Formats: sequence, C-alpha cells, structure tokens
Amino acid sequence: MHRSGRRDARRNRDAILAAAVEALTTSRSSVPLHEIARRAGVGQATVYRHFSDRHALAAEVARERLAALEQFTAEHADEPEVLRPLLETVLRTQITMRPLVALLGGNPPEARTRYGQRIVAALAGLFERARVAGLLRPDASTDDLMLGFAMIEGVLAESGDANRAVEIVLDGLFEPTCGR
Repeated sequence: MHRSGRRDARRNRDAILAAAVEALTTSRSSVPLHEIARRAGVGQATVYRHFSDRHALAAEVARERLAALEQFTAEHADEPEVLRPLLETVLRTQITMRPLVALLGGNPPEARTRYGQRIVAALAGLFERARVAGLLRPDASTDDLMLGFAMIEGVLAESGDANRAVEIVLDGLFEPTCGR
C-alpha cells in the first residue's frame, strides 16, 4: 500500500473511532456497526477491515480513553486539586457511555477487572497526592475507587439517580471543603 493509502486507512480508522465514541455515548444499550459506519462516512466493510466486531471496536475505544486518562494524570501529577473534577468526569463517563460499559461487561471477569485496575492505577498517584494535601478523607484508599464504580453500576442497574450517586461517591471520598 502506498503512502496515501495508509493515510486514508488511518483517517478512516480515526473517523470510525470518533463515530464510535459518539455512538457509544447514547442512551441505547446497543449500537449496530452499520450506524457507526454511517456516522464515520465509511462502508460497513471498512469498519470490519479495522475491527473484527463491535467488541473489538469497544475495546479500542476503551484503550484510547484509558490512554488519555493516563496521559492526563501524568501531565497533572503535581496538581492534586484536579482529582475531584477528574474523578467526577470518569464517573459521569461511566453513566453516559452505557453502550460501551455494556460491551465491556460482556468480557470475561478478568478482562473487566483489568480495565478497572488500569483506571485505578491511572488515578492512584493523584489520589495519594490529594490525600497528602488533605483533600481526601484520611481513611480513603484507592480500593474505594473500585467500590465507587461498582456503586454507580448498582444504581444504574436499578434505574436510580446516578448523578446523585456520583455526588455521594465524591462526597464520601473528599473532605467537605474540597471542590465545593
């Protein structure tokens, strides 16, 4: 493949991923690949050339989102005050990207655990700096992050007010004067 062909392939792949992020931020539980192809302005065969199925596409979206989280936390490693708004964004993404969460939920338990562990690992440095800075409750630990994610999932499964649950999770981790 010549150089412009690789550029076209990369542009198509990027368009598919952007369309997938948009489509996976819907209230529907399932997003067909033909809809993602339409949103990306490519044929369905082009989507399949890049991703074998919607699970592979979801895994790549998750990988890119996790890489962006890791990059952000690395760039802001010495700014513990960004933890609360960042964690709020992560929790609200868990709410808004229901189709992505559902697709990832279809993975084996060890794969789901790895996603959670990678999120916690990305947040761990900021979490510790926030605790040292007195922004977090002294007894808060990174284990509480996984508990918070599970709590949000539980509220969503019961069709409860997940936005209120985010506030409760954050208020349970942070000192009352932090971020308010």
